[in-house]
Amino acid sequence: MTTPRTRPTAVKPLRKEGQWAQGEREPLNINEQVKQDDDGLNVRKRIEEVYCHTGVAGIDPTDRRSRFRWWGLYTQRAPGIDGGRTATLTPEELEDEHFMLRIRIDGGALTTEQLRVVGEVSRQFARDTADLTDRQNIQLHWIRVEDLPEIWRRLEGVGLTTAESAGDTPRVVLGSPMAGISADEVLDATPALHEITRRLIANPEYSNLPRKFKTAISGLQDVVHEINDVAFIGVEHPDFGPGLDVWVGGGLSTNPRIGERLGAWVPLEDVPDVWIGIVSLFRDHGYRRLRAKARLKFLVADWGVEKFRNVLEQEYLGRPMADGPAPEPLDEPRDHVGIQRQKNGLHAVGIAPVVGRVGGTMLIDLAGAAEAAGSRRVRITPMQKLVILDVPDEHIGSLQSDLETLGFPSRPTPWRRSTMACTGIEFCKYGIVETKARAATVITEVEQRLTDIEDQLEHPITMHFNGCPNSCARIQVADIGLKGMIVADADSNQVEGFQVHLGGSLGLDTSFGRKLRGHKLPATEVADYVERVVRRYVADRVEAEKFASWVQRAAESDLT
Repeated sequence: MTTPRTRPTAVKPLRKEGQWAQGEREPLNINEQVKQDDDGLNVRKRIEEVYCHTGVAGIDPTDRRSRFRWWGLYTQRAPGIDGGRTATLTPEELEDEHFMLRIRIDGGALTTEQLRVVGEVSRQFARDTADLTDRQNIQLHWIRVEDLPEIWRRLEGVGLTTAESAGDTPRVVLGSPMAGISADEVLDATPALHEITRRLIANPEYSNLPRKFKTAISGLQDVVHEINDVAFIGVEHPDFGPGLDVWVGGGLSTNPRIGERLGAWVPLEDVPDVWIGIVSLFRDHGYRRLRAKARLKFLVADWGVEKFRNVLEQEYLGRPMADGPAPEPLDEPRDHVGIQRQKNGLHAVGIAPVVGRVGGTMLIDLAGAAEAAGSRRVRITPMQKLVILDVPDEHIGSLQSDLETLGFPSRPTPWRRSTMACTGIEFCKYGIVETKARAATVITEVEQRLTDIEDQLEHPITMHFNGCPNSCARIQVADIGLKGMIVADADSNQVEGFQVHLGGSLGLDTSFGRKLRGHKLPATEVADYVERVVRRYVADRVEAEKFASWVQRAAESDLT
């Protein structure tokens, strides 16, 4: 009997992911080709020598829509295009001749002189626009390419930059607004933050990453470390003393992921080297084939933290890191709104601009109010807020009075304090719905409707408005997260609206919110919905139960 031969099964070759460490240098998409053709950092010379003279019409389209980002410039959305057309129009049809300009402010740290110069630039070149972002940046709008050399001259004259505030680069490094002055911090991480930015900004070694790379460093756990690509968080080691715990692989957008601990303790002086190792690992091993899978979180998910740490130590550090304990998670997020005593006896006064919108004139006025109170330092928070530092006892009252006059109450309502919003359709090409103005309107309505139970909200309820699915306003980790989309109203008309995410949180109870798939609100009904669900929470909660905890156990009928 003859045994029949079987044909060997063909082994399907592994698909290339564009990992440089695997020798895969051939660009696998247009974005990688653009970066290979010319480093985005080089576009500044063309802006200063050519484009500022030719105007928009003379800008190479690839520079305009890609490399400009390496210097903080995004093409701005043309006015009058409704959100339903966002996904159907070409970039040429969507974009205006003006730009958004993002000023990089690592650690959120500004002098009052710098704040005033930003305000003056805003008034002269940006139609008095300015927004504080949840990455501790300031964004200006209506920028003309003709004005960029003078804008850069003024900003850089006071030590500010727009370099790599966008693009496939290491973005602004988040730092604690109370770094170096809080009595509660494990350590002051400012020296490490400064050394990291010294090494990275405008450095071609790190200006071509697979995608953007977000970093956070804090001794206070006030920089949303769980959702950054890499974070260093203060912790006390039982043997070595104060140092930092390392987290990797966090991020939101359409594929949210909570970062993971490497289990490694790093002394403050070693943090810059470890950061360089991690960003270099990402540059070399990160996926470059698909943009949607090019963030560090996808590599960490595939490798696991054990392999990630091994590769980091063996290939990039050349030594092992010490094992270390996890930081004790916070029960409440720190937004630094209100008055806090600094360890030097002075005070920090945190204010809450409505969803970060300030304007150039407002920034100039704030600089003046701070200086009148004896301060020369302010800091932007990762919550779209601003803190005035170093205020003596005798100036607290006058500063509060000045701030009230400028529209910043000393005790903002929970809704004003805890609401964030992205740029939205007003300026963003990806936007589907209005966010900033709508959030401000909802805050006012909810304040009026829920006055009777405001004192019963021991834990502020966060509302985050996002104009598209990309989650720039962190909707998945908000108590009430609102993702912009086009929805049908009661008369079946297509209108601006939101999909609801409920019960997200960071800290002690880190979790993503429940996505109520069938629950989509017309934008005009958001205030009604917030009032309804908050009243149900207050009526049904158990003792001091937080909103996020209540959401996890509530019946879906109570959440709609």
